[in-house]
Amino acid sequence: MCRALLYLGAPVLLDDLLYRPDSALVRQSTMPRMLHMLNLAGFGMRAWCDRSHEPHTPFSYSSTTLPVFDRNLKNLAGKVRARCVIAHVRGVEYSPAVDISLANVHPFEFAGVRWVLAHNGDLARFSEMKRLLALRIRREYLGAIRGSTDSEWIYALFLSQLTGSDEQAVFAALEATLAALRAVRAELGICVSSAVNLFLTDGERLAALRYCFDFGRYRTDDPARLHEANLSYLSLWYTLGRDYGWHGGEWRMAGGAADADSILVASEPLTQDTAAWMELPEYGALYAEIRNGRPRLAVRLFD
Repeated sequence: MCRALLYLGAPVLLDDLLYRPDSALVRQSTMPRMLHMLNLAGFGMRAWCDRSHEPHTPFSYSSTTLPVFDRNLKNLAGKVRARCVIAHVRGVEYSPAVDISLANVHPFEFAGVRWVLAHNGDLARFSEMKRLLALRIRREYLGAIRGSTDSEWIYALFLSQLTGSDEQAVFAALEATLAALRAVRAELGICVSSAVNLFLTDGERLAALRYCFDFGRYRTDDPARLHEANLSYLSLWYTLGRDYGWHGGEWRMAGGAADADSILVASEPLTQDTAAWMELPEYGALYAEIRNGRPRLAVRLFD
């Protein structure tokens, strides 16, 4: 399975998210603590900086190479500070059928659309779902799909449900996306565990979802097809604070939620000390935006 992160708040050096902390995202590609799998199928990122040209348009970086060996990414991470970041390392099951290409690297971003999405999980029997999902996706988004992943289809489906960018609109779009996936699975008789952890942002606000369809139901006809990642609920954590960086001999947010100016969301905590991190509940979604210099956070549980 994949690993991903979201950051929103005071500008932070990309190096302090991707490389330097104890369990930085790039470190998670080869040494994840909460998932005994490698993530070797590519890296992607969007980063927003107010001092850049056209600040509402993010820096964009995608590569199918291993980020731990990517000198271009490392050099960029040491120079850029961003107030909003979404980054993703892709993990796939080894198979000759898997396509390792830039078109399949997260996060996904359609032209002219501000919201971008990264996904951790997989939809069982996805190839069978495409025909019915296509009926639920708006034509302009269906035509924008370029890769072969279930994740990009989920992105197109989410955009097709989205009517605004406020808390209620985003939660409603997530709920409608899950309902559409659930309806298609029911029509096809699919009842196998399928994780849908989502990471979304438009550069001004962020959202995350920790969800799994039919958790605990696995294929029994071929035990070799049982994916290790499906045996436990995929993790998703967040922390609030300020001045994220090296403090007192460790990586952490300074202060606490009461004095926060930033929020960090990740598949697993980036720091060795996890006391300040909170795990998003199973079947939970969060939405966050910065108001008057402070992160405003809402959490909702879905059916």
